[in-house]
Amino acid sequence: MSKLEEIKVVSELKMDSLEQKEVINLSHYWKLLLSNKWNIISFSFLVTLVVAIFVVSLTPTYKATSTVLIENSQSKILSIEDVYGLNTSGKEYYLTQFEILKSRELAVRVIQRLNLTSHKAFDPRQKQAGFNWKAYLPIDTSVNDLPPTEDEILQSVVDKLKKSLIINPVRRTQLVHISFLSSDPELAALIANTMADVFIESHLEAKLVASKKAVFWLSERLEGLKEKLSYSENQLQEYRVIEGLIDVAGVQTLGAEELEQITQRYVESRKERSASESIYKQVETLGDKVGYELLMEQPSILKHPLIHKMKEKHTETAIKVAELSKRYGPKHPKMIAAQAEVSVAANQLKQQVFQVAKGIKVDFLTAKRNEEELKRQLNNARNELQAINSKEFTLRALQREVDSNRQLYELFLNRAKETGETEGIQTPHARVVDTAFAPRLPIKPKKKLIVLVALVFSFGLASLFVLLLDALDKAVRSVDDVEQKLKTNLLGALPLIKGNTSKVAIDAFSSGKHPGFTEAMRTIRTSVMLSGIDDPHKIIVVSSTQPDEGKSTVALNLASAMGQMEKVLLIDADMRRPTVAASLGMERRAIGLSNLVSGSDEPKTCIYNNDTLGIDVIPAGIIPPNPLELISSKRFAQVLNKLAEHYDRIIIDSAPGSAVSDALILASYADALVFVVKADSTPAPHAQSVLKRFREHDAPILGVILNKVDMDKNPIYDDYYNYNYEKGRKEQSQDLKTDKSVA
Repeated sequence: MSKLEEIKVVSELKMDSLEQKEVINLSHYWKLLLSNKWNIISFSFLVTLVVAIFVVSLTPTYKATSTVLIENSQSKILSIEDVYGLNTSGKEYYLTQFEILKSRELAVRVIQRLNLTSHKAFDPRQKQAGFNWKAYLPIDTSVNDLPPTEDEILQSVVDKLKKSLIINPVRRTQLVHISFLSSDPELAALIANTMADVFIESHLEAKLVASKKAVFWLSERLEGLKEKLSYSENQLQEYRVIEGLIDVAGVQTLGAEELEQITQRYVESRKERSASESIYKQVETLGDKVGYELLMEQPSILKHPLIHKMKEKHTETAIKVAELSKRYGPKHPKMIAAQAEVSVAANQLKQQVFQVAKGIKVDFLTAKRNEEELKRQLNNARNELQAINSKEFTLRALQREVDSNRQLYELFLNRAKETGETEGIQTPHARVVDTAFAPRLPIKPKKKLIVLVALVFSFGLASLFVLLLDALDKAVRSVDDVEQKLKTNLLGALPLIKGNTSKVAIDAFSSGKHPGFTEAMRTIRTSVMLSGIDDPHKIIVVSSTQPDEGKSTVALNLASAMGQMEKVLLIDADMRRPTVAASLGMERRAIGLSNLVSGSDEPKTCIYNNDTLGIDVIPAGIIPPNPLELISSKRFAQVLNKLAEHYDRIIIDSAPGSAVSDALILASYADALVFVVKADSTPAPHAQSVLKRFREHDAPILGVILNKVDMDKNPIYDDYYNYNYEKGRKEQSQDLKTDKSVA
């Protein structure tokens, strides 16, 4: 792998590592704020001072608060809630009271009671102290300022009063704070207390007016109810007289009992008739000439009590004959007497059976007539009871009308009396818990807090502005910008040398008058040498983005720094604007590189030794018509190779990379490319574009030198270089001794 390829690989690895470190660099912002700390402090001080002066001129505002307790339920001595129709236990009731406190009517009452329309704090006719912006208008507004009317004055005072009034309910309580803001503490307390008193009084007045209206309405209503009650009572009495009703309830009860008895008797007669009819039908089926034996077989006849008794008697006589027959013969008088008794008993039984058979029909007809009679009585009783019920229904309707009219009349009469009594007994719905007092301290403005907020806000705003400018700024300003914006390795940073920089900066390293610059250049020299410790970079090209970035100065001082240790040749290859010859006090048209490449002069006449810097120098020479053709010629490559045989290090000052392509051609001959960026000046996008072109042409970019760093804006660099200068001064003297001994 060639040396150029190795440098390219190393450069790409460095780029990858830088791209992977895309994180927020807090130290960069901290350094940025430190570098602008006096600007931030000055801005904060001025803003805070202006705010403090403004706050001192503000009129203080005092806040007085009166606390009122709103009752959620009133005394139950009288049922007056029905008159007002209010539910004093609901959430809507409290919300209504809060809105009443904010109402215009209440504000007008307070204004009239305190005569605020004539108070200087409210009267728009009295000029208020303060800034009059109308006076600074380019037009005259006094012509249109007509005197306000009384209504306009009142409305203006109401608006001011409501604007300064604060109604603040205490959550989950029945308390409400009535607060008022004013520049006069006594006035604030007076208005707050008056507002509470007027609120309570207005409610009492409203209740009194409502009571009077209710009494008047109830009185009118009572007259109509009384007439209606009298009419309904007359109607009831007339109906009773016409229908002859004295005790409808007793008659109805008696009729119901009679109906029940007749119904019960009718049911029993139906049972008797049914039983008689069944027996009658059994006997009737036997015919008119039925015999004794068949009649005796009928259960209805056998169960008859007389038949049963006669049969028992016949049985007893038969038993008696049977017993006597055991002792006596048939002609014995006792037997004859017994036989006669049996014959009599049998005849009686037979006669009784026929008699019972005839009586069955009579019983059936009798039962049937009884049933029909009871049915007729039952129908009559039902008709009479229905008539009574009809009358009773009408009577009850009339009675209900009378009762309802009487109840409504008595209700209105009681409410009228209650409402009349409430005219003299009114209970307030709210009471003052804490009266307002004149506050000693104003509630606003909070001067200390405002000044503190202004200080913090202005400090933060200034810091934010600095950070915003840094974000919008495209220039490369610090070491961090080189790594973050250019994605390139940093070789070192050179401090800005103030004064006649075109004269002083040329020998800044060799003179030793600027220790910070000297130490920074040594650091760069060390970085260059360490980057090629195994394969030293013999040919080094120095380029930049655009002119006036100090590229030539860096090349001169880098050559001088390396000249202390090696044999160094500085070549001015910027054929467009050569500056090396003029910087070293040589003639601008001195023989140099163009003459050497063209072959018009020998090398010994083109190379100049500078004892001050300790190096050899080849100026640009006579500027050719086309410098790019000269640099890209084979003759230039041969001359460069020849010179490399006699020097340890060749440093070439090339043209800026953004203007022409000379630097790209020179970079193809070089072992390393050093890119110079001017701090606080070079736009990062331009530098990125030039570096991208170098990379596209495989230029061996060694790193970036940040030039002309203002140590007043970046004190951290100044501390760093002073520290290293004190440490490295002895090392420098030791190096000089070593160089002399080697020479």
